Amino acid sequence: MMSTGVAAWLALGLYGAGLVAAFVNRSWVHRRRTGSSGFRGISGPIGSLEWWGGVLFAAALVLGSLGPALALSGTVEVFAWTPGWLSWVGLLAVAAAMVGVLIAQGGMGSSWRIGVDASERTDLVTSGPFAKIRNPVFSAMVTALLGMMLMVPGVVTMAALLALVVAVELQVRFVEEPYLVRVHGKAYLTYARTAGRFVPGVGRLAGVVEPDR
Repeated sequence: MMSTGVAAWLALGLYGAGLVAAFVNRSWVHRRRTGSSGFRGISGPIGSLEWWGGVLFAAALVLGSLGPALALSGTVEVFAWTPGWLSWVGLLAVAAAMVGVLIAQGGMGSSWRIGVDASERTDLVTSGPFAKIRNPVFSAMVTALLGMMLMVPGVVTMAALLALVVAVELQVRFVEEPYLVRVHGKAYLTYARTAGRFVPGVGRLAGVVEPDR
């Protein structure tokens, strides 16, 4: 059985390494290859659904690191009723999901972005990790935070997971999908009819009217 302290240290270490690899290192590599960091920031006016998506996404990242840190300091207690073996399940989920994030990011190539710039056009990626799922990066990130919650089950990690789920839904539905429909039109809609939004076969855009282009 994994102790709470060990689980919290492992969760914090994995999470920190994941953030560096997925955001800092990826941005650096992207800048070297394309001349741009890929960071586009938060979309929409303050208070809009798009804006809330970006704010909640940032909040989820912060809360994800605070959860194990506060557990280690004793500031926030973990739920004592959770079985200890869940920590091992969570550890495996976090490790696998972080690998998944990196693979999916790599599969995007030069189209990788953090946020959306409505004025630019990126290539539509439909192969590799994107063949069956339209948003594998987000799917892997949610899985990683779910694993974190299993490793350090508490109010803060639960809040991080909830914030990320809501942020991802807002970002995808109100920012990315409308942008992709505008930019790629029929090509994206055809792809979206076969690939699920976050898991294979679920969230396909069946019955959507195609734009004229």
